[in-house]
Amino acid sequence: MLQTKGYAAMTAKAALTSFSFERREVGRHDILITITHCGICHSDIHQTRDEWGGSIFPMVPGHEIVGTVARVGAEVKTFKPGDRAGVGCFVDSCRTCDACKEGLEQYCDKGMLLTYSGRDEDGRITQGGYSTQIVVDTQYALRIPQALSAAGAAPLLCAGITTYSPLRHWGVGKYHRLAVVGLGGLGHMAVKIARALGTEVTVLSTSEKKRQDAGRLGANHFEITSQPGTFTKLQRHFDFIIDTVSAPHDYNALVNLLKTDGTLILVGAPEKPAPLVRHRRHPGNPGNARLLRRTQDRVRRRGDSDPAGERGLRARPQGRRAVSLRDRPGLAAIATWQLKAAEAAFDELRGEFLAAAESFFKIGRRHRAHPMRGVRGWKTEAEV
Repeated sequence: MLQTKGYAAMTAKAALTSFSFERREVGRHDILITITHCGICHSDIHQTRDEWGGSIFPMVPGHEIVGTVARVGAEVKTFKPGDRAGVGCFVDSCRTCDACKEGLEQYCDKGMLLTYSGRDEDGRITQGGYSTQIVVDTQYALRIPQALSAAGAAPLLCAGITTYSPLRHWGVGKYHRLAVVGLGGLGHMAVKIARALGTEVTVLSTSEKKRQDAGRLGANHFEITSQPGTFTKLQRHFDFIIDTVSAPHDYNALVNLLKTDGTLILVGAPEKPAPLVRHRRHPGNPGNARLLRRTQDRVRRRGDSDPAGERGLRARPQGRRAVSLRDRPGLAAIATWQLKAAEAAFDELRGEFLAAAESFFKIGRRHRAHPMRGVRGWKTEAEV
């Protein structure tokens, strides 16, 4: 077994503390990754606080992992020591069901194995990226180009693919109008990706403070949801809405902003189950079709000729055309922290979440508004 150090929540809502644990030995098809960066996703906070239920402790969070391959198994052909590699939200599945065979491992009939807070076939708790190293089967690892910034790549492994995949799945592109609800870690990526696809983008936010950021990220329009008349003005205006909000709110108010047969895409994950959406035919799911393949496609193409991760991504939505974010600011807006400061980053992130959740959509009655996913609204990196 491989002795590993990390930071863990020992019980629900406990502060992250230094924690030593064991990783499995490198198997024939495994690689050992020395972790250099791991993104802080709001899922990490929900999980460490057991807000969704089912959390397993002790828990080392983190599923936006980037590092360097230190060792490879005897039968590994796709990686070698010194290569850059990444690990996303899950690390195994049954590999034999129809979903797995189709490249839809996240819909595995037996359940995908989460990167952390899961149990492998031997009953061991999986532990995530707030740690020094991780062992993973190459089938669930991603190649990270050497030219791509590690800090810029990490958020692509959750926030990036969570927004890119449904936009691609639903065919969002030129001549469409898209509303992005919430301008945090997910929201700001949705804006940049949608604009790269040629979409007309409107950011819906409760905060006037986000207007400048929305414009800098490329949004065409910005609307304050708490202002009287906003929802009336935008009624039946959008072809698509991507909702990144993680607090309870009224989905039906958003549905009224859709054209007939418009699509509401839900990628936020509130603590309580979402109510059934009424009035329209196509409430959209997160659409994470072929998640691993799409993540690898995005990460690989972004790094082709962008050493610092400053100019963006190249990808092929629906296999038809290349999308370029060149000459735009870096795809992910990030801040970096030392791993030992992970709990401080959590506290700051939780504080902004709660502050944002105190505001409301105002549409005749008051609705819970969006929490932000990240320090100062951005994806936050814990740097080892």
